[in-house]
Amino acid sequence: MSFHHLQEIEPRNPLPGCTARFVHSQSMTLSYWNLEKNAVIPHHSHPHEQVTNVIEGELELTVAGQTQRLTPGSIAVIPSHAFHSANALSPSFVIDVFYPVREDYR
Repeated sequence: MSFHHLQEIEPRNPLPGCTARFVHSQSMTLSYWNLEKNAVIPHHSHPHEQVTNVIEGELELTVAGQTQRLTPGSIAVIPSHAFHSANALSPSFVIDVFYPVREDYR
């Protein structure tokens, strides 16, 4: 068991306009994203299942060619290997949960 405080986790900048903090369990990765307006997560896929939770702001998310505008309270379930991308329409705070662990985020 471990306990963390989000503000004490070292922030990383994996993409322009994106700051992320990562927490890993034995089988999952949680990522806490602060996105600047117009920040872009480019088109990509990965073997992990992903659940995206918009906490603040507006995010345009495209999954397998389908685009949705997500607002606070919106949740998107992204299947393994599905191509997806995102564009922050406003400053946003988003939590992503990945299964299994994202080793590339360790």
